[in-house]
Amino acid sequence: MVAIINIAICDDEKSQVNTLKHIVSRYFELKGHKYKINEFNSGELLLNSLQQEYLDIIFLDIEMNGLNGVETARKIRNEHKKSIIIFITAYSDFVFQGYEVQALNYILKPYKPEKIADVLNQALADLNQRQDIFYAIEQKSGTHKLNLTSTIYFSSDKRKVCAVTTTDNIEFYNKLDELYKKLPSFFIRIHQRYIININFASAVEGNEVIVNGETLPVSRVYKQNLIIRFARTMLG
Repeated sequence: MVAIINIAICDDEKSQVNTLKHIVSRYFELKGHKYKINEFNSGELLLNSLQQEYLDIIFLDIEMNGLNGVETARKIRNEHKKSIIIFITAYSDFVFQGYEVQALNYILKPYKPEKIADVLNQALADLNQRQDIFYAIEQKSGTHKLNLTSTIYFSSDKRKVCAVTTTDNIEFYNKLDELYKKLPSFFIRIHQRYIININFASAVEGNEVIVNGETLPVSRVYKQNLIIRFARTMLG
């Protein structure tokens, strides 16, 4: 499961947003999942937000002023193939429009908490089936998704952490100790300043490890665990 589930509710009726937000919040609190709910009153604002941060689950009203829900969903699918879209509608006749944009499901107004729970159970199952694992990074510009599967290692300099990935480097503020507690098991601590993705390690040589062609230092306190974990990866 992703570290924080980023959710959007897009509806131009504020009362409907508040009702759905209450039901969704209660669902995730009972499940014990970390979550964040973003509110939008138009498709245009939702699309602008997607330029800044990734959204895992999007509740999207079909009937809105300006860009309607189906048109908004088409634009979302052009850039975000994996976001889960759940349509909101007062009329079941609109439901069939969800197929062309791979909508997961739909919920009818007025809302029934048990129906929303069923749809969210399905959404969480879909999230768990993703091959990629993400970590949410909080930055001034918003919440950003870091793909942990393609993250090679983390390095720290005081409170600034740098995530070195297969495509770029991403800097954010955090404590390496706190970050390590939230990472999946394929990450391993090798030094006070380094956490590596063991899947990118190719050799352990003395007090160094080769990670994606780069040489990183290994502290004595972490060396034995590294050797054991690296041997396991060699055995498959």
